[in-house]
Amino acid sequence: MVSEILFGMDESTLAYDLQRAHSADVWFLRARFWLWGTFASIASFFIGHAIAVFGYNLFSGGWHILTTLWGGH
Repeated sequence: MVSEILFGMDESTLAYDLQRAHSADVWFLRARFWLWGTFASIASFFIGHAIAVFGYNLFSGGWHILTTLWGGH
């Protein structure tokens, strides 16, 4: 029900589309996956490196936030 509202298709429409998918369509889906996956991986490495360059420790910062919320100090 939610997917019908959000995406405008139901299960039978999706099954019909998958049944009629051509090899070129599958290739474009794979290409899009690899493109965005590579982009997301490189971007996450850059973000992680920038966090380290600015000297912020994610683990100690997260622990500090958790203990502050838990203890109220």
